[in-house]
Amino acid sequence: MLKHFFPAQLQLGFAQAGAASLLACLVVLLARGRQIHLERETLIALLRGLVQIVAVGSILLILLGEPRWTGAFLLAAMVIAAGATSARRARGIPGSFQVSTFSIACGAGSVISIMTWLGVIDTAITAFIPVGSMLVANAMNTNSLALNRFRSEVLGHVGEIETALALGAHPRQSVYCYVQSSMEASLIPAIDSLRSLGIVWIPGLMAGMLLSGARPIYAAIYQFVVLAMIFAASGLTSLVSTLLIRTHAFTPAEQLALRSDVITKSATRAAAK
Repeated sequence: MLKHFFPAQLQLGFAQAGAASLLACLVVLLARGRQIHLERETLIALLRGLVQIVAVGSILLILLGEPRWTGAFLLAAMVIAAGATSARRARGIPGSFQVSTFSIACGAGSVISIMTWLGVIDTAITAFIPVGSMLVANAMNTNSLALNRFRSEVLGHVGEIETALALGAHPRQSVYCYVQSSMEASLIPAIDSLRSLGIVWIPGLMAGMLLSGARPIYAAIYQFVVLAMIFAASGLTSLVSTLLIRTHAFTPAEQLALRSDVITKSATRAAAK
């Protein structure tokens, strides 16, 4: 229906973005009816998402006439932005930004470098940036899940951790099981995506390749390749992140750094009652 009112492609795009945003806002209003307040965070996310993706599209338009290696700088900027976004899931843990950025760079960066060297990822800007950004974005999501789960596990087991420390356990040993559960939980989306590929969903990359004239079998195989790369990048990111964040969860005196956060939350709840 929108095509009849907006014949120009650019106008149609903004109209479609508005329709999708209104639908998202409707979900937020339904959540508000259940006393779940996501209004501010959702509006900011929608606005930022639209502005950022339009900006990236403009940058890609500029980079099309530049040497292929310039795409690496754009991906590097994405890694830094992903690290900053993911670090918010580890509030209260010192060095979470450095850990997130380094982990995403190791996970996504290593896979991108190896696959580009092997020729799996084309160095053309139109292929390198979209595929590379998929790996960075999924590595970021996995890192966010890992850090959020680790933080929740630590905050929920402060007593057990401090008891282990009092009995002489090394800080790494006291949170070992929580590191394991954090990594396992963070990889659930990547594993489920591989399991459901072709049965529950047909990813956009495959659909785009089909529309551009690629053979269906090759498009299907390459979509599997991309998801396998996503799993590799996500797994490596989660592994590095969980190994590093456990050392940052403690002070130099081997005391739990998140304990003050727990005390603050308990005092706030007590005052509210």
